[in-house]
Amino acid sequence: MSAPVFSNHGCRLNAYEVEAMKDLAGQAGLENAIVVNTCAVTAEAVRKARQDIRKLRKSHPDARLIVTGCAAQTEPETFARMDEVDAVIGNTEKMQADTWSGLAADFIGETEAMQVDDIMSVTETAGHLIDGFGTRSRAYVQVQNGCDHRCTFCIIPFGRGNSRSVPAGVVVDQIKRLVQKGFNEVVLTGVDLTSWGADLPAAPRLGDLVMRILRLVPDLPRLRISSIDSIEVDENLMAAIANEPRLMPHLHLSLQHGDDMILKRMKRRHLRDNAIAFCQEAKRLRPDMTFGADIIAGFPTETDAMFDNSLRLVEDCDLTWLHVFPYSARPGTPAARMPAVHGAVIKERAAQLRKAGEARVQAHLARQVGAEHHILMESPTMGRTEQFTETLFDTPQTEGAIVHARIKGMSGTCLQV
Repeated sequence: MSAPVFSNHGCRLNAYEVEAMKDLAGQAGLENAIVVNTCAVTAEAVRKARQDIRKLRKSHPDARLIVTGCAAQTEPETFARMDEVDAVIGNTEKMQADTWSGLAADFIGETEAMQVDDIMSVTETAGHLIDGFGTRSRAYVQVQNGCDHRCTFCIIPFGRGNSRSVPAGVVVDQIKRLVQKGFNEVVLTGVDLTSWGADLPAAPRLGDLVMRILRLVPDLPRLRISSIDSIEVDENLMAAIANEPRLMPHLHLSLQHGDDMILKRMKRRHLRDNAIAFCQEAKRLRPDMTFGADIIAGFPTETDAMFDNSLRLVEDCDLTWLHVFPYSARPGTPAARMPAVHGAVIKERAAQLRKAGEARVQAHLARQVGAEHHILMESPTMGRTEQFTETLFDTPQTEGAIVHARIKGMSGTCLQV
């Protein structure tokens, strides 16, 4: 092995940053190394990272093993104590060229084995390092990092720091380059995307950025936004939903729960009725809009009645794509000190939510049969509709092309042309 091997865990933003780290490590000349980019969103995510580290060490016994990412930031000693690990690098340090130059120059001798500074002191984000990543058809662009909120279950602000925004001009220039390279779709990503702009001069909002991109990059066929906090959506973003066909009709919502008391104990900024009202208004403005959502099952103190409110939210908000998280206590968070729900109950409630989500997906697919869609091809035989629904083709298509087709049927969780 000569070039570094990268193993990524977690979100799209982590995957984006792996691409930047590959460039930085390559420019520094780092060789014979393994880099594990960890996730800290749940205890299970940390466990999987540790498992991956042990597995990679066995398969590459002579390589130098570097651990970075959110779990490395929040609990660096955990990884530093592992015999398999040679160095632990924080989330800020992993995006700095000097870090990789030092690692390449002398892995142990001149470089500290643990480089993890105070993430809360960081005031800028490194969104300009790479021109997106993804398939040949879709690129992901980081426009924001960190989070100023302190939800009681979440460790991520301590891994990512406070919210920082990439200036709009930098974002627009990056997307222009991506369009010139042939990308037909761009996805805006961040940790707390709807907080974009709060730290910039004049405090623009996410809707302002979306409108600016669509106005200044007229050749961009499709723009998506990733997970958003519905209570923070601004007027311009709602106007874009209503009037901009190049903004794709699919929103992933950070809802987390459907019961007001649990939402308060989570320290969320919305209540149940706020979520329902947003979804109804977005559907009114854009009837073909589909929603995904994050929902936590078994949050501390959750009763059967409280859980039923979450289950009913799936219908009340007309959700389609569910990301269900069985609650996992993260040491150091306020929720970890609250009365816990029994593990078997958490597992059962998560299963009920997933079953409800599966039924919603099937209903969504059935409604699409006979409809016409513009499908972005991710491979010769699979693409995604405007609502991000996987669609299968019998006849190979051009990868990266947008194909207009009528839906003939469905198979599993996919549509068929």
